[in-house]
Amino acid sequence: MSEYVPPKVWTWDAENGGAFASTNRPIAGATHEAKLPRGDHDLQLHSLATPNGQKVTIMLEELLAAGHNAEYDAYLINIGKGDQFGSGFVEINPNSKIPAMIDHGPKEPIRLFESGSILVYLAEKFGAFLPTDVAKRAETLNWLFWQMGSAPFVGGGFGHFYAYAPVKLEYPINRYAMETKRQLDVLDRQLAEHEFVAGSEYTIADMAIFPWYGGMVLGRAYNAGEFLQVQEYKNLLRWAQQVDAREAVKRGRCVNAATGPEDEHLYERHSAADVDKVLSLRKERGTV
Repeated sequence: MSEYVPPKVWTWDAENGGAFASTNRPIAGATHEAKLPRGDHDLQLHSLATPNGQKVTIMLEELLAAGHNAEYDAYLINIGKGDQFGSGFVEINPNSKIPAMIDHGPKEPIRLFESGSILVYLAEKFGAFLPTDVAKRAETLNWLFWQMGSAPFVGGGFGHFYAYAPVKLEYPINRYAMETKRQLDVLDRQLAEHEFVAGSEYTIADMAIFPWYGGMVLGRAYNAGEFLQVQEYKNLLRWAQQVDAREAVKRGRCVNAATGPEDEHLYERHSAADVDKVLSLRKERGTV
């Protein structure tokens, strides 16, 4: 294979981009007019059940399970079809990434984007899953922002080159596999000494980290479990199984789901009953 020599000036080739080439482009902004739907609840979520999307729906379901008035409507953003570039969505998130949310509770609606920002906002709004003790709060935020900064190497790096790139290239796969395994080891060492990621309490740090790294060691990411030898990370696996067993986590993973059997899809969520139906099917089939 001949070596790639970068040109003096990069130009965009719309045909080069792999599985998501049709929705990739080097500029921001809306591509089409599309008004977002509005449900009855104050919290309006527009998302997709990717790891980043699941962080927020897990948080919302955990809040509901804990007795908080955190009812919400959730609408699907199909990133494969370019929904994230609709004008209504871009008004909430100018970066055109899921998840995005509007809180209509305050006098002036508050827009929220970036999953970590949404988790902190909800934790502070409801006074839950973020410790008030200064040291414990700092440790929770340490791990939340670790996830936000680290996961792009796993998703945009390893996941892209291992699973989605149009051709398999040894150098980037090796580079990102090394970094992914290093991150798994970081978590495994932390969880050898603590029940949950930030200590003895279940927090938004666990909710942020679980869909990415928990899903990976549970075999839900890129069919790469054997390649990465995820069974080596015993402490991480213990934690992943513990979090995965939580009812609210199972429920959160259902919302905005658009893969798997058609009757397990949940494009929209407006009440607990919507999740109940899908979760019941998943439990019957052992696919939760």
